[in-house]
Amino acid sequence: MTRITADWLDAPATRAVCAMLTGAGHQAWFVGGCVRDALLGREVLDLDIATDARPARVVALAAAAGLRSVPTGLEHGTITVIAQDTPFEVTTFRRDVETDGRHAVVAFADTLDEDAHRRDFTFNALYAAPDGTVRDPLGGLADLAARRVRFIDDAKTRIREDYLRILRFFRFHAWYGDPLGGLDAEGLAACAQLAAGLERLARERVGHEILRLLAAPDPAPSVAAMAACGALWRVLPGAGAATLTVLVHMEQVLGLAPDRVRRLAALGGQDPAGALRLSKAQSRQLARLTGAAQTGTGAAELGYRLGVDEAHSVIALRAAMAGQEPDPGALQLARDGAGHRFPLRAADLADRHTGRQLGEALRQAEARWIASGFRLGRKDLLA
Repeated sequence: MTRITADWLDAPATRAVCAMLTGAGHQAWFVGGCVRDALLGREVLDLDIATDARPARVVALAAAAGLRSVPTGLEHGTITVIAQDTPFEVTTFRRDVETDGRHAVVAFADTLDEDAHRRDFTFNALYAAPDGTVRDPLGGLADLAARRVRFIDDAKTRIREDYLRILRFFRFHAWYGDPLGGLDAEGLAACAQLAAGLERLARERVGHEILRLLAAPDPAPSVAAMAACGALWRVLPGAGAATLTVLVHMEQVLGLAPDRVRRLAALGGQDPAGALRLSKAQSRQLARLTGAAQTGTGAAELGYRLGVDEAHSVIALRAAMAGQEPDPGALQLARDGAGHRFPLRAADLADRHTGRQLGEALRQAEARWIASGFRLGRKDLLA
């Protein structure tokens, strides 16, 4: 019998929430990512509990146990119960009644098996009792061991329920799949056949999934499969996967940590910031990286203007776009450049220039300072 062991499973807060349910005669099953990641020995970020208790009952039981509850997803049966500052998403067993490819109308169910069949992938339908005993109604343990991302039951049916599952298929493969074994053939064929459904999704949901995919250690095989099946251009018109594959190699050569926006810059495409509804900060970062990657600005100046991290990203992007091994020395030049501060201020030239002339004089002085290797001092520049 398979069991999970984890510190969070034995924590007082976890025991309190489980006891709240089981003590009243209800079921309490940890489900989804917390079970999957515990089995893999990975960090668990979210604790989800499935139960046969209806939402109003969960709220009442939490109050009786002295725990705070928040109706975070009441229409879908989810109540967040907070114990000792730890949130637990407690959701009533559900089954889908009606779906339109974006949202689902659900009805509450009474059994774990009904709940399992409405989920997306087999290894996300793994359940664990409060003592850690794992229940596997759909073969998720075997798929997890084989590093195989497989839709539950019929792949096309699961996708038609929510077309975002196409992107989740590629994202989960990037994080959990076997890079040498390839993607599940049935799932990939279903994604190719139904890729047009991606255009019906809200851009915010698409952007969230794409960024999570690009944060994987090596998303290149999954993104290449997305491109081959026609899913990539549905969400990022004009994007291509070839440069990303090279970029991941360059990151490894240069010792750079994964960066989602750097990798998005490698994909290219028409207005990726708008297509994915990036935040303002992400949009500005993307614009800086793509702009700088297309210039001949030296590594030291990149460090001075962009800072170490973004300068290193530009160096890696340029190497990937050119298909050439990067110069490791460029990283040090960028670090050196980032440590310099321009010694002049506008006030230093205000007695000689005004308005636009003042700005131009500052730019010319800065250019001379950079060209000198940052050696010219304040007196030299003023002279």
